[in-house]
Amino acid sequence: MISAALSFGSFTLVPAERLLLLGDQRLRIGSRALDILIVLASRAGEVISKDELVSLVWRNTFVEENNLRVHIASLRKILGESSDAPQYISNVPGRGYCFVAAISHKTSPVTPDEQLTFGGKLPLPRLANRIIGREAMLDLLERQLPEQRLLTLVGPGGIGKTTVAIALADRLKDHYPGGIAFVDLAGISNGALLTAFIATKAGGVLTSSDPLAELARQLNHRSVLLVLDCCEHMIDEVAVVAETLIAETQQLTILATSREPLRIQAEWVLRLPPLDCPSANEVIDGPAALRFAAVQLFVERVSASVGGYVLSDREASVVGEICRRLDGIVLAIELAAGRVDAFGIAGVAESLRNNFDILTRGRRTALPRHQTLRATLDWSYSLLSSTQQFVLAQLSLFNQEFTLKAAQAVIAGEAAIDVEGSIVDLVAKSLVVADRSAHPVRYRLLDMTRAYAAEKLSASGFENEASHRHATHYCALFDDAARQWQVAQEAVSLEIYSRDIGNLRAALDWCFSPTGESAMGVAMTVAAIPFWYQLSLVDECLSRVQQALDTLERQPEADPQSLMRLHAALGFPRMRAISGRPSGAKGWTRALEIARKVDDVDFQLRALWALWVDRTNSGEPRAGLEMAAAFRVLSERSSNAADWLIGERMKARSLHLLGDQAGAEDRVQRMLAAYQAPANGSHLARFQYEQRITARITLARVLWLRGKTEEALREIDNMVETALAAGHNLTICHALSDAACPVSLMAGDLPRAERYTEMLHRRTRDHALDVWHSYAECFEGDILIRTGEAATGVTLVREALDRLDRAGFYLYHTVFHSILASGLTTLGQEPEAMALLDGALSRCENSGEAWYCAELIRQKGEILAGQSSRLSDARALFERSMAIARDQGATILEQRSADSLATLSRPASTF
Repeated sequence: MISAALSFGSFTLVPAERLLLLGDQRLRIGSRALDILIVLASRAGEVISKDELVSLVWRNTFVEENNLRVHIASLRKILGESSDAPQYISNVPGRGYCFVAAISHKTSPVTPDEQLTFGGKLPLPRLANRIIGREAMLDLLERQLPEQRLLTLVGPGGIGKTTVAIALADRLKDHYPGGIAFVDLAGISNGALLTAFIATKAGGVLTSSDPLAELARQLNHRSVLLVLDCCEHMIDEVAVVAETLIAETQQLTILATSREPLRIQAEWVLRLPPLDCPSANEVIDGPAALRFAAVQLFVERVSASVGGYVLSDREASVVGEICRRLDGIVLAIELAAGRVDAFGIAGVAESLRNNFDILTRGRRTALPRHQTLRATLDWSYSLLSSTQQFVLAQLSLFNQEFTLKAAQAVIAGEAAIDVEGSIVDLVAKSLVVADRSAHPVRYRLLDMTRAYAAEKLSASGFENEASHRHATHYCALFDDAARQWQVAQEAVSLEIYSRDIGNLRAALDWCFSPTGESAMGVAMTVAAIPFWYQLSLVDECLSRVQQALDTLERQPEADPQSLMRLHAALGFPRMRAISGRPSGAKGWTRALEIARKVDDVDFQLRALWALWVDRTNSGEPRAGLEMAAAFRVLSERSSNAADWLIGERMKARSLHLLGDQAGAEDRVQRMLAAYQAPANGSHLARFQYEQRITARITLARVLWLRGKTEEALREIDNMVETALAAGHNLTICHALSDAACPVSLMAGDLPRAERYTEMLHRRTRDHALDVWHSYAECFEGDILIRTGEAATGVTLVREALDRLDRAGFYLYHTVFHSILASGLTTLGQEPEAMALLDGALSRCENSGEAWYCAELIRQKGEILAGQSSRLSDARALFERSMAIARDQGATILEQRSADSLATLSRPASTF
């Protein structure tokens, strides 16, 4: 059949061939833009509304009007016109678009012979299931493929390359009048037969002695999509064929799938990413989990396997873990889903934590290389050279990421190995993933590939030797970093070292294993302590420290420096104790003894600071002031000139708690005016928190007590913003728990208090900081009491106080008992409230804590003011409260008591 053509200006449009020519030259034009042009040119002179144009071009699909404008702009650019002076397409405001150029009709310049269908005899393979999580990718490819002519989908085995290729070809079947030829190359291994195999699979016949040239002639001028699936095992031969066909034809488009690029001219490579999964620290319920494509796929496949399945909130996090451990790889997720009928969700998750052997049964109708995960990996592994196989096995030692330098340190053999070249090849073959956004470039193996490669390493007999090199490298790495940290913090990138935490864990696991070297493990633990604390990995640090101490204590002559540092780390003020190990004050007391014996001033200061914190947290500010004074004296011997200012900050905090607000403000302002953090950031490593922010905590509390409420609120806002920018979670939680939340509540700013309490609640829950989490619940209870939900608030505060009592943290008990008494009074339980307040005042008298006593006494007066027979007692309490607040310089508390007294003295209204 002869096709009709529309001619306008220098252009010729052949709708049936989906072809736009400028003279004799074929123009590249996107599929949607070409559809728009065909509709407008076929109805030249007619105004077509935007809605109609969208419905004709995007059938059964909702799109924004902006999409239409983008494609119109693209079309005008191809036609060489501007919207200001349209030659072909005019925008009629409020109505739509119109093709305004003169149209003439003629026969197609493509001959009938050239219009023969190639590949139309064989249908596309049928997909077994609907596609999940690839819609955006398919939309992108649908736009790009017609313009690129040669596109290679690259990715590891099982990620879904073939599925995407088939779905994309199906979407574009109307775009290629010459047909679509799908060729599965897994069925051929002889490169000499490749061209004839492609022609045969595509429905063609070759008869000449130069089959590639004949195939190019047959395909020339034909609008054909040639899909070459599974190219990796014949990558060189496929590259030659594809490059020749693209160069020798005008309308052919090739879509290839491979585990590595073809690396030829004009190739456009798109690496297919894994399906998105919930992150490890994400707390999710069922609906939230189903927003992730990997979870959607798993749930749908499980449902098909067991005859119906609905994801519950209880199993959402477990399913998220399954998908995450499988790296979002489609085949692996489908195989895991197929085992739920036998093992259940929890059983599949537990199996994957140990190994991937569960993924050994797939669909019988799947391609042989996709029937099991092992078959997929065996296929990839068999295509590697012996050197590449050796390197891949050794790379399995790396937990998560590694650099080229680390790989070169670990990989060794009898002969010299080109590690860099091998890694480049493995990246190209999709067995190693490269993150080129990092400097230096970071590499990693997918979990499934790593487990497979680890089996190969274990079978090789080189595992222990390679593990020793791996541990030696990371011991040296963290030891050098720890030394630099003490000299210049800016020379040490926490982000870089945080990416090596996984390898630190793997190295320590080997060191403390029966075949490892425990002495190296102790040295590595000591070196890593500052980084664990910098990264807020408190629990991990403490458990590793305990492991190292257990090893040292079995030795007759343990290194005192290592013992001192380990006890110091174990004694760090923290939210949870470790059973069977001296903690808190005991750990630091032991560290102080060793530090004095070896005359280590630095660690004596650390120990005194920690013991001051311990006394302060225990609600003993008098004892805390003694520790602060000892620190201040010893700081004169310190090599760090700013240490004496840390002592000033400590004394300011103790004075604040003891009720000397003027003295506290003077010292903390002096500290902030003079303090310059050491360039190496050692104060954060030595004293747990960022010191300026910690000083500002005391300042904000004192400012509020001194009656400077607005200044105090600005201070906490700026403090939290600064802490968040620094990103150190312990400092953030300290600022929230000791300043932002309580000052907001005491100032009566409930919206601000709610915001900061929610922030503290979330951060302490996510990082298992139990004490501060209890603080958050007390603050939440205070908010509930103030907003009319006293019963719920009282219950919340009671439970949180019980937990704090059991943990031995009494620092903020005075305020929390005040909150509880307020709630009980609201509920009409005044006797219990009075008993609570009396108990709190008694403890304050014994410990010296005085800063909130005026408020406790005022609260007692308010309770008695409600009893007509006790008005004189209430008056006496208000006057006593005012006197105490005045002596302490606590202006705001003095004013509160004055207001209460004024209310009591005001005559009752009569009607």
